Amino acid sequence: MSILTPVPPAQPWYARAFYKLPVIGWLARDLAFGDSDNVWYFLVILLTVLVLSVATWGLPALVVIALTYVPVHMALMVILARP
Repeated sequence: MSILTPVPPAQPWYARAFYKLPVIGWLARDLAFGDSDNVWYFLVILLTVLVLSVATWGLPALVVIALTYVPVHMALMVILARP
């Protein structure tokens, strides 16, 4: 991850502002404009955060993560069930 990954100037102002956020924006900028291997690094980071949250808070962390996936799965079911 590098804060020196260039952002194309043709991006709208809100995208440039999002990419300037300290941690989340740096990760998003590297995913969007960086090397193609950054996806794997991002997945390792997410898995590490999941493991550390479960180790810290236990079952409530798993429940909150599962509840955040419900709208995603509902949207996928609607998309896949269309004729």
